[in-house]
Amino acid sequence: MKLRIGLTARLATATALLIVAIVAVVVWQWTTSERRLVRDQKRAEARALAMAMADMLMNELDDENWSQVRVSTELLLTKNPDVVYALVHDHRRDDRVVAGAPRDLEGGFIPDLVPLAVTRAAIAATSVRAAETWLLRPVLVGEARRAGRGERIAEVATPVTIASGKTIGTLRVGVSLAAADRAVAAAVEKALFIGALALLFGVAGAIVLARRLARPVRHLAADAAQIAAGDLTHRARVERADEIGQLADAFNDMAGALEGSFGRLRKTLTSFERFVPRKFLAVVAPEGIENIQVGTSATRTVAVLFSDIRGFTRLSEGMPPVKLYAMLNDYLERMGKAIDEAGGFVDKYIGDAIMALFDDEHTDRLLDAILGMRRELAALNAERAAIGLPPIANGVGAHGGEVVMGTIGFASKIESTVIGDAVNVASRVEGLTKDHGVAVLVTDAVVARLREPGKYRLRKIASSVALRGRVDPVDLYTVDE
Repeated sequence: MKLRIGLTARLATATALLIVAIVAVVVWQWTTSERRLVRDQKRAEARALAMAMADMLMNELDDENWSQVRVSTELLLTKNPDVVYALVHDHRRDDRVVAGAPRDLEGGFIPDLVPLAVTRAAIAATSVRAAETWLLRPVLVGEARRAGRGERIAEVATPVTIASGKTIGTLRVGVSLAAADRAVAAAVEKALFIGALALLFGVAGAIVLARRLARPVRHLAADAAQIAAGDLTHRARVERADEIGQLADAFNDMAGALEGSFGRLRKTLTSFERFVPRKFLAVVAPEGIENIQVGTSATRTVAVLFSDIRGFTRLSEGMPPVKLYAMLNDYLERMGKAIDEAGGFVDKYIGDAIMALFDDEHTDRLLDAILGMRRELAALNAERAAIGLPPIANGVGAHGGEVVMGTIGFASKIESTVIGDAVNVASRVEGLTKDHGVAVLVTDAVVARLREPGKYRLRKIASSVALRGRVDPVDLYTVDE
């Protein structure tokens, strides 16, 4: 029973606060609308008065009929109680106020009614200019107070142009915006009356709404369970202005924060995979990158590819480091693209050399990558030739066999590596491309594991080649494009 009373009271309070907030918004919107409407009307009124009077005063100002100009300005204030002042500046007399109402403004250059910036902008205007400003001092018309200090006014300044098209003066008319404040006060009274009625009925309805409180609670519980299950894109569907709504907002904030954190983590992992390929991570960190340890290893039968730029020292001699870096990066990017598209992955870059692995049962993708690298290199050299740069030549060697993939180092520095006879043989085979005058050499171990050898133009280069540091000889093949 106590719980029911507490929930009802809270719901009634929340409803009251919500209604107050709505009333506040309505009052703000209403008053803003009323204020804007009245001010627009006053600005339009001032604009119409200024333009009409400018046309009327054109001849009198041109003929320097000052008495008629003064009468016109005073008549304007007399017939329009919202008009605070009317001033006529004569450009032929250094913008002196030749006529004005109130009369104490005549003869001066800078009236002390409004800020200086407003006066300067009005005199400099080449077309009708409307601005909203405030009075710097009270304005008296005769003995009566027309406007007080600080009162907001709308001023319209319009050039006075004679028939020849020459502008000889500026007419300024200031209209009080006090009517806007009166309209706002009336709007507030109406809104508060409506708000009081809404508050009365709203609090009464809160008791009825308390009985339906169980429904949003169940929805919120279901939303929380879905978020807890891992659906971080889900958001609570309860939209209320009470404690339940706050709880829903908290769940949504939590889900948003978790989604952002996991998003950043995914980006971090994606970036990390650019340093350590996903296939390598699957071997050395099968339980996740967060559990990777020094000395983790696994045995795999892979194909190893080595590639190296020929004459790189001579090619880079005299080349600025920035251009050398750009050239090398362009080359490695194209070679890496061909390897990646064929299903391999780059294990490491060693200067201008590339070591890549193909963890497949067959070696067809390895040869696809080699042919792709040759095509990419040909395209790169065509671009270099077009701008007068020398071509890049490289050698590619490949061998297959059993290796150990793992991590080495210590707690503060861990690196991935591949160790095995296949790595050493692939490196030495790549070096033999220079001796045999070909760009590509692969061993018989690679050829033996081809699924479709007929697809490739294989040509035997040498048989039973002894490699330094290795007992078993190898047969060498090249792949023609």
